[in-house]
Amino acid sequence: MPEDSGTGDRTEAATPRRRQEARDAGNIARSPDLSASVLLVGILLLLKNFGSPIVAALKRIITDMLAADSLGNFDINVAMAQVPTMMANAGAAIAPLFLGIVLIAIVVNMSQVGLNFNVARLTPNFAALNPVRGLGRIFGGARSLVRLAMSSIKVVFVAAVAYSAVHGRMTQIMSVQRLQFIQIFALGAQLIFDITWRIGALLFVVSLFDYAYQRYQLEQDLKMSKQDVKEEMRSMDGDPKIKARRRQIAMQRHLQRLKKEVPTADVVITNPTHFAVALKYDSTKMRAPRVVAKGQDLMAQRIKEIALEANVPLVERAPLARALYRMCDVGDEIPEQFYSAVAEILAYVYQLSRKLKKAG
Repeated sequence: MPEDSGTGDRTEAATPRRRQEARDAGNIARSPDLSASVLLVGILLLLKNFGSPIVAALKRIITDMLAADSLGNFDINVAMAQVPTMMANAGAAIAPLFLGIVLIAIVVNMSQVGLNFNVARLTPNFAALNPVRGLGRIFGGARSLVRLAMSSIKVVFVAAVAYSAVHGRMTQIMSVQRLQFIQIFALGAQLIFDITWRIGALLFVVSLFDYAYQRYQLEQDLKMSKQDVKEEMRSMDGDPKIKARRRQIAMQRHLQRLKKEVPTADVVITNPTHFAVALKYDSTKMRAPRVVAKGQDLMAQRIKEIALEANVPLVERAPLARALYRMCDVGDEIPEQFYSAVAEILAYVYQLSRKLKKAG
């Protein structure tokens, strides 16, 4: 997606299809600083809770390795036999820390981008190694200037926060030569923890603004012009000529079905111009009369024309025709509440048919 592209004519929000295409291409709002800050704070909390067992396990391993029995035994087999036990003890102590780090990394990334597997991002891009283009990305365009400004602000804030953690302990740091080794180690660990904790908290707050900016910028990049929306709708719905051709083919197939089914009907009930429903009844195969064709307006006229050509009687019953059209699909048997009305019509049709046969 090109950076700093003009959005003057892109006033429409992105469609779901454009969002999905961007997601498939790996263009998702994501702040690496947010992931790094959460991971940093999470590691500190994990070390605070699981650091003591790790230190104890390592201390025990070193003690066993430097014990008099170990140092006095030069048998390589004995030494190799102790390795699995040491590795198991170290692994058991480190496992909670490792699993916690993995879980935090998964959660923080999925909270930003969701579940999204995209191998396109893994493809090598040698054009990105061009130093000229790199300088252009750093110093070119408003977006690059914003990133540069945010990076500068972060550097200043991190330096200030680190200084705030050390400033109140300068006396202790200056007198460190008077302390014992354990005290020096404890002081250094405490200083590192305080500095890292403050930096992590600061980066987390800053990264929230960075993530919000990434989402805003992505929305701006995904915006579409009215013409883009029309072209996408056209591509999704198909060419109008193709759609018209499909409708024409569907109409032809429907007419073919009408020509096949209407002549087999016993009667066509009409309304008299808007609706037409063709019914067929075979007492040996059906529980009730069945709808073999129905139509509205022009299709109703076509059904009546086919019925007249096939000498199928037309009976005008406006309310019944409307009700059957709305309540029955082709192939359905008529509802029970219409049995009496339809039976009366069929009786009339059968009587008329016998008279016509006699007259014929």
